[in-house]
Amino acid sequence: MKFTTALFAASAFVASVSSIPVRRDVDPDLVPQFGLAAGLNPDGTGNCDGIDGPNGQPILIPCSCPPDRNTFIADLNANVAAGHAVNNPSVAVSFPSDNSQASQLARIDAALVTLQNLNGAGVGCPASSTTFVAQQAAIQAGTAAPATAAAAASTSVAAAPAASSAPTTGGVDVSLVPEFGVTAGQSPDGTGNCIGINNIKIPCSCPPDRDTFIADLNANVAAGHATNNPSVSVSFPTGNTNADAAARIEASIVTLQNLNGAGVGCPAASTTFSAQLAAVQ
Repeated sequence: MKFTTALFAASAFVASVSSIPVRRDVDPDLVPQFGLAAGLNPDGTGNCDGIDGPNGQPILIPCSCPPDRNTFIADLNANVAAGHAVNNPSVAVSFPSDNSQASQLARIDAALVTLQNLNGAGVGCPASSTTFVAQQAAIQAGTAAPATAAAAASTSVAAAPAASSAPTTGGVDVSLVPEFGVTAGQSPDGTGNCIGINNIKIPCSCPPDRDTFIADLNANVAAGHATNNPSVSVSFPTGNTNADAAARIEASIVTLQNLNGAGVGCPAASTTFSAQLAAVQ
């Protein structure tokens, strides 16, 4: 009788174990390629070349970026398994495997979140150490852009008046400064996070006060680089070409992401800047 009972208990244990779902790692074929190798053209100060900026010159990035791909995929797996960035739990992560546009964008977002939080909350490699943003823009261009993003892009690029007839603040034509396209403080979750584009969680303080942002943009443009991150050049041409519009959006993104220090500011997801950039490119 004891043997029968033990056998039954063992069988029940095996059955219960076999019913536990097995966590599967992400398909590495679906993980976006970096599109860039680490260690390009080191300048001797720890900086190497990233993707080209709006002026055609490479953006400086840490020579250790992008990271080893196997290490990156291991971190991505951990984030996907947790449902959020392990090093930044307030940022949700998903990695769907179908080929819909929404799923492709979710995978790019997961890759960006993993990249930018490799070593801690907001401590990792910059997006400019990969072509992830360009890949994101290409996916978004496959179908109609969200109405709000499309409207913002159209307003900021096509309807911009000539600099000579528009007001200026500290030298920058305010009518040429891209609109954020997102309002700060949307749907707070009680932990300091609010909702940005595509329901991505962002700090509730982002985007910043527009006057403060334009003042910082002016300072960066006057210096020719991000004052809080001097290795990143900034230009703000006033022409109406796509290249000029792209340079202005890039200057805005740089200013946004370096508001309070090198790489310390608001994420691009707190604005429609990336969608606007894709529209002019």
